[in-house]
Amino acid sequence: QVQLAESGGGLVQAGDSLRLSCAASGETISRVTMAWFRQAPGKEREFVAMIRWGSEIYYSDSVKDRFTISDDNAKNTVYLQMHSLKPEDTAVYYCALDMYLYSMVYYRAAEYDYWGQGTQVTVSS
Repeated sequence: QVQLAESGGGLVQAGDSLRLSCAASGETISRVTMAWFRQAPGKEREFVAMIRWGSEIYYSDSVKDRFTISDDNAKNTVYLQMHSLKPEDTAVYYCALDMYLYSMVYYRAAEYDYWGQGTQVTVSS
């Protein structure tokens, strides 16, 4: 049974930093594709960042140069370091796992097999 548990969300001010964690169990993260998505009220769930093989990384244009995704295989955990946060970054952030390592549509939520419960990030102006 694969389980993902996010943590690290909270209320911050614009310009602040925050680090989210996603602890995985039931599967080894080095063998799968891991990603972060977010969903703001009234909006579709959107891709934020993806990592696989520890070195193949992609970001959405809206977070590129501000967010960094990384993993720690020893802890079986994926991180999302967020800097220069903006009010438009406010959303519930979800960790996702795709058992398939070769998907070209890693930005599609439907590609992912397992999801965490989400962690709220609120950025005040």
